[in-house]
Amino acid sequence: MTLSTVPVIFDLDGTLVDPAGGITGGISAALTQLGIRVPAPAQLDAMIGPKLSDSLLNIAGVPPEQLAEVIRVYRAHYLETGIAQSRLYPGIRELVEGYAASGRPIAVATQKPEGLAKIVLEHHGIAGSFRFIRGSAADEAGAAAAPLGKTEIVAAALSDLGTQHAVMVGDRAQDVAGAMANGIDCIGVSWGFAPDGELHVAGAAAIVHSTIELAAAIDGMDAVRTGVLSEVHNDGIV
Repeated sequence: MTLSTVPVIFDLDGTLVDPAGGITGGISAALTQLGIRVPAPAQLDAMIGPKLSDSLLNIAGVPPEQLAEVIRVYRAHYLETGIAQSRLYPGIRELVEGYAASGRPIAVATQKPEGLAKIVLEHHGIAGSFRFIRGSAADEAGAAAAPLGKTEIVAAALSDLGTQHAVMVGDRAQDVAGAMANGIDCIGVSWGFAPDGELHVAGAAAIVHSTIELAAAIDGMDAVRTGVLSEVHNDGIV
């Protein structure tokens, strides 16, 4: 790694991993088991990315007194069948393994519980490519009153990496907002779960449609950083 190499922080679901129905199916199963109305498919898709407890309360309309039990049932279902349904998006394995091999610092910042995020990444065999994996608290229902949001999770990943100069990669407005709140850019990926226009309106620095485009965008940020460092050096010796 050189000083011009930009560290990268990745979101998880919708960015690295396609849940392929593992999340929405688990939510549907939990709601059905507990006698709560299951939202329409588009609403279920909208629940992928934001903090689960918030989505259950605000999108699915789960009564607060049932929130902890819904999450418990969902997590059991997700661990049993949901993770196995998920898959890496095309080109992701090659991208992150290449970055790890080249020495580029990469991390994960997700609103999925941190321990569960590590299990998912280990299932797909790429956990070792990331220097740090940051997520939300294990007790999502208990943390709802004082949530650990994307801003705090991205801040923790930046602290782990020991830098304030990095780029976020994500698929939802929450990723862009969390990056911007920490003073860094976010590259939006179009293959996730954002409705049309969400990433643009949120202020994504760029929106890419493949891992090839993503790698090119990150290379472009390396080139910009090289130019900035060169100017600083030249200014210092004039």
